[in-house]
Amino acid sequence: MLLSFTPILLLLATISHAALTYKGVDWSSVAIEEAAGRTYKNSAGTTQPLETILKASGVNTVRQRLWVSSSSQYNLAYNLKLATRAKAAGLKIYLDMHFSDTWADPGAQTTPSGWPTDIDNLSWELYNYTLAVSNSFAAQGTPPAIISIGNEIRNGLLWPLGGTSSFSNIARLLHSASFGIRYSNLGSTPQIMIHLDNGWNWSTQEGWYESTLAEGTFLSTDYDVMGVSYYPFYNSAATLASLKTSLTNMASTWGKKIIVAETDWPTSCPSPGHAFPSDASSIPFNAAGQTTWVEDVAAIVAGVSGGEGLFYWEPAWIDNASLGSSCANNLMVSSAGEALSSLAVFGSI
Repeated sequence: MLLSFTPILLLLATISHAALTYKGVDWSSVAIEEAAGRTYKNSAGTTQPLETILKASGVNTVRQRLWVSSSSQYNLAYNLKLATRAKAAGLKIYLDMHFSDTWADPGAQTTPSGWPTDIDNLSWELYNYTLAVSNSFAAQGTPPAIISIGNEIRNGLLWPLGGTSSFSNIARLLHSASFGIRYSNLGSTPQIMIHLDNGWNWSTQEGWYESTLAEGTFLSTDYDVMGVSYYPFYNSAATLASLKTSLTNMASTWGKKIIVAETDWPTSCPSPGHAFPSDASSIPFNAAGQTTWVEDVAAIVAGVSGGEGLFYWEPAWIDNASLGSSCANNLMVSSAGEALSSLAVFGSI
């Protein structure tokens, strides 16, 4: 009788192992770290390119941020080189367009230098920008699997015109950004993502999408994926239970694919700026805790209709171990660049 259950058990194991389509990390800083003399090692201590280590750990997609100015750190040329490395390693690409010359997030969405200051011409500029970027990736044979049109745009994009004082402008700009990709040589290849922060907050997600879609300019067909950032160290209300509720509601309301586009867990957090969520209080601040956190978040995503992926934000940025948080270290590598045990979690989600 035990033998008769073996195929079923194997099938269940396979289903569990392949629950998420996208198992990824943001590796945007890698070439900058390498230029500073940093190297990476697998868990056995063997020096290897980061992409080789990521692939062997179960990562199948890498996220990379794109800034507009050709003189910025994360410009188009930089991203095209990274994309070539990713493809050679057998990794898919998720391109995160910031629509700025620097960081874009809920506190800053600065319009690129020299871009128009009226909505008609700004929309046209954005269309031509996403078209040109998409064609550049197509021309070198590295089509992104996902393109995010904006980064954490809860408070809008391309300020001041694209701020939340005008959801009409937000809708128009996003429609233009989407059309540039759709009409490029990439065609329908990339999944187009809208990315907001505070993924645990259903009220935030609901209000933003209702307001933007109500304008009638930004259409349901203009995007494929709802992406969210979900961090445990900025608000005690960011519980796993709240994330599950929010993602479940998003999926049932709009029927889009769901991805946690950014998350982290610390290996060291002696002085957190905020209390951690109550239902994560038992998770330790170490590599084992990182594994548990990623598994828990991945299980929530996989359990949601259309739940497709999870991305860990910058696990190998050695020279920025806090990753902008109040926690001392959120990396999945040591200060010497050696992979922690937690990096292997991508092989099991």
